[in-house]
Amino acid sequence: MKIQLKSIAVLMLAGAAAFSACGGGKSDVIKVAITGPFTGGSAPMGASMRDGAKLAIAEINAAGGIEINGKKLKIEAIERDDEAKNERGAIICQEFVAMKDLSGVIGTVNTGVVLAGDKYLQEKGITKIITPAAGSQSMTQWLNKGDKKGPVDLSIFRFAAYDDIQAAMVIEEAINRKLTRVAFFYDSTNYGKSGFDDMVNQNKKQGDKLQVAASEKFNIGDKDMTAQLLRAKSAGAQAILIWGIGPELAAIANGMAKINLRVPLIGGWPLSMSNFVDNAGKNGDGTIMPQTFIEEPITPKAKAFIEAYHKAYNVKRIPSPVSAAQGYDAVYIFAAAVSQAQSTDTKKIKLALEDLKKPVHGVITTWLKPYTKWDPNNVASHEAFTREQVVMGMVKDGRIIFANDADRQRLIKNASAVKGKDSK
Repeated sequence: MKIQLKSIAVLMLAGAAAFSACGGGKSDVIKVAITGPFTGGSAPMGASMRDGAKLAIAEINAAGGIEINGKKLKIEAIERDDEAKNERGAIICQEFVAMKDLSGVIGTVNTGVVLAGDKYLQEKGITKIITPAAGSQSMTQWLNKGDKKGPVDLSIFRFAAYDDIQAAMVIEEAINRKLTRVAFFYDSTNYGKSGFDDMVNQNKKQGDKLQVAASEKFNIGDKDMTAQLLRAKSAGAQAILIWGIGPELAAIANGMAKINLRVPLIGGWPLSMSNFVDNAGKNGDGTIMPQTFIEEPITPKAKAFIEAYHKAYNVKRIPSPVSAAQGYDAVYIFAAAVSQAQSTDTKKIKLALEDLKKPVHGVITTWLKPYTKWDPNNVASHEAFTREQVVMGMVKDGRIIFANDADRQRLIKNASAVKGKDSK
């Protein structure tokens, strides 16, 4: 395996060198890498993020590109499939740092892939916007890091509702339902374990109102969780609070129906993925999860985005609406930083991201200074999302809808308020 990985690395680095030799070093385009799992169990998230990002790039390029010093430059997307594999993600990031004139990186779905690869980007100071990986460790790994020269000057940003926000909402949902005994389920990935820790911590922060009757782990690829579910049932669990990222989530929902465990299933945002919704079928109905975007045309911007995505990719439903919308908005935020920096230099773009002067009109919301200068004691300085941008979604008849109409009305009202300000 080590020999094979070394061979892949050599080929990738050779490809990067050839890319530079064939004009890759010229600044006649803005080179942006898009990376994520475009195949495998996490593909609904990775492909949706990529396609949302490419839709934004196509729109920007169709309008002429981004003007830098009087010259319009178009964005060139460089795609890499990390297959949700940590070692492949690390190799891809090593390829990126060998490329000349790479302005930045957008993407990565899996927390483990982030942990394996982002250190290489940080070492070279290459600007990256993580999306949609939400595991807390993706960013907390950089807290209080530095050397004799001082704290790390972080070039990594995130554009996702990170797990601390989501875990708080999941615990609150269970408490608001007057539940007292729950079971925590989580997969064995970095994301799953991190989410489990966040749920435990959030329960403590909210007064330990939930008694954890069972804590059950499962592995990627597991298809039958009957044993874990029976233990949760016998322990009197009134709900399953779950953190996972793959098709195994549907196996949980189907297993609950099999043993007649009729309790709420509440968990992280990946419960909105098509491979959960489709594989769980009716057994998934009523499942609740935090969402940053619901595929409903509640605003003109949302309607235009949904219609454009459906037309561009010939689908009637976005596999992962959250991922697609975050990929789309992340590109527009990155483009705004390029325009403000008036440069394709990744380090100048990083500085602009930390102090964006103009609002960025995204499909999720209008972004006003989403980031600030990196504070080694405050991970939120490089986190774009706050609780305000997150709502609860629910599975119903094969789609994700708003769990609470009040959230829908709030987002419509907020969009109208922003529009009114713009017209003045």
